[in-house]
Parts: sequence; C-alpha cells; structure tokens
Amino acid sequence: MQGNDCIFFQFAKAYQLSSRFLTQKVSSLNLTAVQAMVLGFLAQEDQITSSELGRRAELDSATLTGILDRLEAAGFLERKSNPDDRRSIHIHLTPKGRSLGHETTELLMAANQEFLQVLDDQQKEELFNIIQTLRLSSPQT
Repeated sequence: MQGNDCIFFQFAKAYQLSSRFLTQKVSSLNLTAVQAMVLGFLAQEDQITSSELGRRAELDSATLTGILDRLEAAGFLERKSNPDDRRSIHIHLTPKGRSLGHETTELLMAANQEFLQVLDDQQKEELFNIIQTLRLSSPQT
C-alpha cells in the first residue's frame, strides 16, 4: 500500500500540519498548543473541578496535572479546595490567567478560521462530521 492510499498516513500528516500550525500561532503567547486549549476551556468556564476540566479537554489526569502545574507556576491559575468535596480541587484563573485566557480564545478562533480557509462551508461541515463519526464510533485502544 502506498502512503497516499493509507488513511493512517493521511491522518498522521494532517496532524503534523495542524500541530505545527497551532504551535506557531500560540508561541507568541509563550504557551504550548495544549496549554492554550486548556486556558481556552477555563476562559469559557472558570472555577470548575480538575476532573471536569479533564473531561472537557479530553485529557487524562496525569497529563492535565502537568499542564496545570506549569500554568500555575506561570501565575495563570490557582488550585483551591472544593468546599463541597475535599477530595476534589477547583481550578481558578488569576486575573493574569483570565486576560490570557480571553486572548487565547480569540487566537484559537482566528487560527481555526485561517487553517480551514482552504475549505468552503460545506467541506468544513463535512470534515467535522466525518471526524466526529470516526471519534465516536471507532474502537478505543
């Protein structure tokens, strides 16, 4: 099988392209792509538990903990005890983190539009539908 005929090859190359593109866009904020997405989720809804943030970002606990450690060390967020459940922690954006979170959200939206500008609206919708179908129906490993 030729690389061009293999869907896994195509997905790998598309991932590399999109990852490089997003990394370049968020580098001006001194963030990684994943850190930017986590800040974007928090900008949408602040003061949620780390487990809820992990579900929304679709990150496992260990990965999320490392990201939160780095964002906290940079002064963008704070972890606070959950008054309703001492076993869980709420994630709070600091004023600096809130400002960067809004900037990150705007940057992610613009990057999304720029990256997909080669597609018309129907192609964008089809692409999202195909990806969603594959993600929801493929066996998990």
